[in-house]
Formats: sequence, C-alpha cells, structure tokens
Amino acid sequence: MTSSTIGAPGTPRRYLHSLWLLSARDLRVRYATSSLGYLWSVLDPLVMSAIYWFVFTQVFHRSVGEDPYIVFLIVALLPWVWFNAAVGDFTRAFIKDARLVRSTAIPRTIWVNRIVLSKGIEFVFSIPVLILFAVFSGAQVTWGLLWFPVAVVMQAALLVGLGLLVAPLCVLYTDLERTTALVLRAMFYASPVIYSFRDLPDPIHMIGAFNPLAGIFTLYRVGFFPDLWDPVPIAISVAMCAGILAAGIWTFTRLERPVLKEL
Repeated sequence: MTSSTIGAPGTPRRYLHSLWLLSARDLRVRYATSSLGYLWSVLDPLVMSAIYWFVFTQVFHRSVGEDPYIVFLIVALLPWVWFNAAVGDFTRAFIKDARLVRSTAIPRTIWVNRIVLSKGIEFVFSIPVLILFAVFSGAQVTWGLLWFPVAVVMQAALLVGLGLLVAPLCVLYTDLERTTALVLRAMFYASPVIYSFRDLPDPIHMIGAFNPLAGIFTLYRVGFFPDLWDPVPIAISVAMCAGILAAGIWTFTRLERPVLKEL
C-alpha cells in the first residue's frame, strides 16, 4: 500500500475507506502464510478456556463463576483477547509503520483505529465459537443478550482512548512497551475473566468497579447469566470509557508533533 493510496486528507468517507484498507491489510498479512486462517484467532481463547475449565471444575472445587462455566469463561475471554492484542499492538502502532506515519496527510489517529478495527474483526470472527459452546452446554439465553453490542461499542471506545494514550507515549518513552506487557499480565487477573464482578469481596469489590472491563464484561455476560446484572460497575465503566477516550484525544493532539519529530 503506497502513501498515495491513503495520503490525501479530506472527508470522513475517505478516512473510513483508508481505515478499512489498513485494517484489511493487517488481516491479510496476519493470515497470509497460515493454512488455518482466522481459526488462529479463536485457538488462543479456546486453549485458555480449556485450561481454566479443567483447573476450576476438575482439579479444584470452584467457588466463583456461573454454570455452565465454559460459557462463562469464553464470553469474557474472547473480548479479553481483543483487548490484550489491541493494547499490545498499540505500543508499536507508529514505530511499525514510521515511514507511512510521517508521509501521509490523513489524520494519524488512523494508526490506532486500524488496530482496534482489525482486532475487533477477529473478535467478531470468534463469536461463532461462543454460540457453539452455548448451544451444546445448554446455556440460558435471555433478552439481556441485547446488551452485547453495547459492550462492543464501549470496549471499542475504551480501546481507542487507550490507543491514543499508549501509542504516542511508547514512541517518546520506549520502556513503556515492556511496562505495558507487564501491566496486561497483571490486568488479566485483576479483571473479572475467570470470576465475576460480584465474586469480589469487600473492599476489593468497590475498587474493582473502577476497572472499566468489569462493567463491560458484565454486559457481555448478562445475556447468558442475568443474575450478574449490576448497575454499579456498568455505570462506572460508561463514565471511565468516556473519560479515557477524552483523555486519549487530548493527549494525542498535544503529542502528535513531538512523535513525528521522534519518528
């Protein structure tokens, strides 16, 4: 893809077209030499789900989560993989394509948004796995499933905000790439993936509500586990997603010029 393909600034339509081209390129490059194609995007959460299902149902007596536990796991693991993969790629968003970032006139937020979109497409491709496990395990399906797309929109907004924060800072402070990887490892266990928000004891319960993923994962799960509905983490997540998005936009506008000089 040449700079002339995406180089002219202009209408939102041109921006969206360029965003799609870049995201499609990412997906083609990712699966170009793979015989399994997009199936690789679901193997990771499947293996993780199998491990945690075995540990918490066959080895130890499980005191967290809901039944069927495999659906409880997968419905949060799939969006976690989206979150983890996107944030990990944010650390190299500008460095990886430095020449194009410098030479194109299109708004440079596109280098963050294309990661959110391409990883989001992989997440959508993995949803049939969730459907299959829900069917074969006899999981209950309720009208709460209508909250699922709301959770997707909230997570996308959260990721865009984080990307606009992380991507420029990692250009200016290279050590942040390794720091981000460590934070992501800790965040997996600090987020309600293998357990639910309501499983957290006080006072960790209220502290955990300020993890924006707590409310997002609650919305993903209520379609299968309506008893998990809790307006507190959901309301806090909405506010935090909006706040992080605003902070990301504000930070990016002030760091864009120094980033271009560094590249």
